Amino acid sequence: MIELINVCKEYKMGEDTVHALRGVNLVVNDGEFMAVVGSSGSGKSTLMHIIGGLDRPTDGRIVVDEDDLGAASDMKLSKYRREKVGFVFQSFNLQPSLTVLENVALPLVFTREHRSERKRRAEEVLELVGLGDRLKHRPSELSGGQRQRVSIARALINNPKIILADEPTGNLDSKTSEKIVDLLKEINSIRKATVIIVTHDDKIASQTKRIIHISDGGLLN
Repeated sequence: MIELINVCKEYKMGEDTVHALRGVNLVVNDGEFMAVVGSSGSGKSTLMHIIGGLDRPTDGRIVVDEDDLGAASDMKLSKYRREKVGFVFQSFNLQPSLTVLENVALPLVFTREHRSERKRRAEEVLELVGLGDRLKHRPSELSGGQRQRVSIARALINNPKIILADEPTGNLDSKTSEKIVDLLKEINSIRKATVIIVTHDDKIASQTKRIIHISDGGLLN
């Protein structure tokens, strides 16, 4: 379970203070499939970064499986991101010089997995996302939808409990976007992962089972 308790996040911009999150209280149960909806600058990406352990709250607490991430050491946060969280980004964040297989296996380079086991696991998740026949291709040889599938496969490689997808359909056409959301639904169902989609698109959000709206750093419901 993920619980945010009066979470605030402030950034200094010169002499000004930006209040990115203002006293956010939120509980996300294991296995939920939900969306966080807000316009640009609403605080939705900051919320994702806090949940994903990429940033710490200025005030308040973020607790995941009874661990307080705000009080965790850098090493413990790194372990949390590596073992419990998979990230999917709008811009894919793939390495252009690596093959699809190598991009997906990349997170395992930082573990003690043998090369053959890294290859096997990468092949497995690529089959799951429908790209088992694209292992040796490079990102430039793929469509936008295929590149996002590679990004999702990479997020799954460590079998995380939490998938955080930040505008995962932002660079895709409507038909491809629908397929990507369907794939995230399938992952939520098959792997029982908690999936949180951060989006400004109400149509994408409507396909999830729970919608949270955020504006000016605060939740609206």
